Amino acid sequence: MTITEQCVVALTWVLQDTLSETLDVLDDPVEFLIGGADLFPIIEEALQGHEAGASLKLHLEPENAFGDYNEQLVLLESRALFPAELEEGMTMEGAALPTGCNPEAPKDILYTVTEIYPEHVVLDGNHPLAGIALRLALKVEAVREATEEEIGRGSAGARFFTLQPVHDHAPGNDLLH
Repeated sequence: MTITEQCVVALTWVLQDTLSETLDVLDDPVEFLIGGADLFPIIEEALQGHEAGASLKLHLEPENAFGDYNEQLVLLESRALFPAELEEGMTMEGAALPTGCNPEAPKDILYTVTEIYPEHVVLDGNHPLAGIALRLALKVEAVREATEEEIGRGSAGARFFTLQPVHDHAPGNDLLH
C-alpha cells in the first residue's frame, strides 16, 4: 500500500542533531496517522507516495520541527511557591502552575524545571529540542488504512511530536517517547 492521506504508517527512526549526536532511537515500530496530528507536516509530505520498506533521510530546521527557542517561555519563580520535593527535570502543565506564578504564563504548554536555587526556580516552556536542527533517518515498516476512529480523533495514538500537554497521558520529561 502506498502512503497517502488518512493512512497509518509504522515507523522506526534514528534522530540526530547536525553534529551527528544521537538524540533518540526508535527500534520498535510505532504507528502514526498521516493527515492527523501525529507527525510534523514536513515528515508527512516526505512520506507521501512511499511504501513499506522505504528509508528516508530528512533534515528538519527548527521551524519545521520543535520551533525556535523562545526566551519568553523561561520563567523565574519563587522557590517558596513549589513543594519541597521539586526536582530538576520534572514537568508540569502551565494550567497547574502554583498560585502566585506569573499569571501571564501560557497555560497550554508543559514547563520543565531546569534549575532550582534556594530562592528561585527556573521553568522552561520550550520543548527540549526547540531551536535545534535535526536529522531524521526514517524507515517505513508498514502501511495500512486508517480506521474511522483514528481519523475522527486525528491520531493513531502516538503523541511523540505533541508540543502541548496530552491530557489522556501523564506528562513526562522524555524527549520524544
